[in-house]
This record gives sequence, C-alpha cells and structure tokens, in this order.
Amino acid sequence: MKNIQEILKSRILVLDGAMGTMLQRYKFTEKDFRGERFKDWAHPLQGNNDLLSLTQPVAIGEVHRKYFEAGADIVETNTFSGTTIAMADYHMEDLVYELNFESARIAKEVADEFTAKEPNKPRFVAGSMGPTNKTASMSPDVNDPGFRAVSFEELKIAYKQQAEALLDGGADLLLVETIFDTLNAKAALFAIEEVKEERNIQIPVMVSGTITDASGRTLSGQTAEAFLISVSHIPILSVGFNCALGANQLVPHLEVLSAKTEHAVSAHPNAGLPNAFGEYDETPKEMAAQIREYLEKGLVNIVGGCCGTTPEHIKAMADLTKEFKPRQLQSEKLLV
Repeated sequence: MKNIQEILKSRILVLDGAMGTMLQRYKFTEKDFRGERFKDWAHPLQGNNDLLSLTQPVAIGEVHRKYFEAGADIVETNTFSGTTIAMADYHMEDLVYELNFESARIAKEVADEFTAKEPNKPRFVAGSMGPTNKTASMSPDVNDPGFRAVSFEELKIAYKQQAEALLDGGADLLLVETIFDTLNAKAALFAIEEVKEERNIQIPVMVSGTITDASGRTLSGQTAEAFLISVSHIPILSVGFNCALGANQLVPHLEVLSAKTEHAVSAHPNAGLPNAFGEYDETPKEMAAQIREYLEKGLVNIVGGCCGTTPEHIKAMADLTKEFKPRQLQSEKLLV
C-alpha cells in the first residue's frame, strides 16, 4: 500500500467534515452521553463529544463511515478535547488514555474496512489533537497580564499522553489542529517529537492553525507567515488552516502558505460563517464553488471541512478534486 507522502504527490487528498455537526443529528441526551457506565457520574456530561467514543461507539463509527462513503481519504478521530486539560471540565482526566485509544481504534476499524474494499484508495486515520481550552501565551485575567492558566510543560505532558494513546489505537498520522496559540501547538509538536524518539518511529504530522478574524491573525496575534515560520523547524507533512472562517476568507492566507512552504498545504474551512443561531448555512454546492478557487490557483494538497460541514459537503469537494492536479510541492522529498 502506498504511504500518504507518495499519494500526496499524485492527487489532492480529502479530509472529512465536522464530527460535532454530525453528532448533533443524533440529538443525544444527558442519559445517552452517560450510557450505563457513567450513569452515576457526579457531574453533567452532555456536550462531552469525546466521551461518546465510549458510550455511543456505534454512532461514532457511523459518522466515520459516512465520510469515507462521501469520498474522504482521511478521517479525524473523535478526540478534539482529548487531553487532561480539556477533560478537567468534566472531571474525566483519568479517562484520557482510554478515550483517545478507543476513538482511534473505532476510526481505524472503519478505515481498514474501506481500504480492504478499495485497495487502490487507502483510507487513513488522523489523530485529532485540539488546542485545549487554555492558552500558554496570554493571560485570561485582564488585571494580571503576567498570569498564565497553563504552562508549556503542562501542555507537553498532556499532549504526549494523547499522542501515545492515539498511536496505540491505530492512528496513521497526527493532526495538531485549530491552533489559536502557537505556543500550545509547539508543546504538542515537542511532545510528538519525544514520542517519535522514544519509540523510534516516524509519524506524519499535520499542523493546522486558525485565523480568528478579518485581521488575518491567530488569536495570539500571528500572521499566516509568522505562524508558518514558528512551526517550520519541526518535520511536518502539511501546514494549513481550519475553522473560524469560511472558504473564501481563507484564500489570501493559503496563498501566503502555498508560496512560502515546501510542505503540503491543507485547508478545512467552515461552511461559511455562523448565522444568528450559531448554525452554518452554506450548502455543499456553494462551498464547493469556493473551494474551486483553491484548486484553480493550485494552493492546496489536502482539503476538507470544519464546522457545519457534512458528508454532502465532503462529497462535493471529493468530486471537485478529481478535476485538478495537486499543488506542486517545492521539494520532491516530503518530510515526515
């Protein structure tokens, strides 16, 4: 089977869409989130989507299956909040290893099922490593600008535990995503490098930041180019952006990345901007029309969807990518 680096040279790869958007369709209640195992948990659990890998694993598998059926090459594990730091909100820090392991195992099982049916189109699992709900670069207290809610070392330890569990569960690559604070991401990347060294393995790593507003900067104040420079010392598979903006608003930032990196470039934007109810209105056809600009300009190697995107959005993208060649990689030899 070809590895992901080889495939990237010959075609544009398609990432899945939003796990959260799909899970909302199930209308899970507090009781559903708890399942039998956590029925007496002392704290509210509704909204802890990562927990559903333990209490509603069939639903998680179904979501992955729908994205693969839509044409996705890569699905992300249901682990966006799978660190001790984020799970502290639910007092579930002790479950972090199991949550990540099971999420990766479920995704890998479905991926293998599709790869067996279509060996010429192997499917991959990306271990999703979200930004956590704390920032290492900025103070959450306006009266104490020197205060930090989390340290680099605390983030590194948390991310290392997550990375190890995702790999043990079968993840093919790791995706450090929705980065609003590059220092948090650097802790994740440092942790991954430690795991690679200790296990004597190579693992492809995708890095995806988020531009938070029209200023074209991340929440911690970096431009697209500054973000790229900040992570370029690490051997990565791809660098890109996801979330916060719709497809058309991402174009100028992807142009910067595409012009200045030898790595693959990824984009998985939202389905437009949220409406007054926090919902996303952009149809698959509308979003695909905007993604077409990425492909015509040769900006991306990996494309998918974030908030508000569904298998219908991913199918529209997958159909579109067949018409285009991938962005030319400056270096024939991709780093892993």
